[in-house]
Amino acid sequence: MAQTYATEVAGQVAIPATKSDGGVVGGRLRRFRATVEMTAQEAADTIVLANIPPGHSFAYGVITASATLGASATIAIGVAGTAAKYRAAAVFTTANTPTLFGTAAGVAAAPVAAGEQVIATIAVATLPSAGSFIVDLYYSAP
Repeated sequence: MAQTYATEVAGQVAIPATKSDGGVVGGRLRRFRATVEMTAQEAADTIVLANIPPGHSFAYGVITASATLGASATIAIGVAGTAAKYRAAAVFTTANTPTLFGTAAGVAAAPVAAGEQVIATIAVATLPSAGSFIVDLYYSAP
């Protein structure tokens, strides 16, 4: 029976052996929290959620809202130039229910090289004028 190795551990059995990236294998998980008060932010507005230091690798995110963000307002989470790097633009209509997010490309991306500013981009419609939402971003690093 054939045996294959995950990318992160393949170096451990290579000759000569190499160490796994400590940011994704055995790294420490760190949370970056962003609480956003909704004040009818307009479509195409951006909200800065976090400034991620170099060497961190995205693991996943959790979004929780005190009230629905509306049936047509969408939010993408990413960086300037790649607005949907971590969450594609989508509605969020479930209040008080923590919801995981993360794209395969965002999780597989190389560790942040020079730091990055994570933003939420509002698309399609205006956010409500009351309530708040919290975005917890989880990254691992050595």
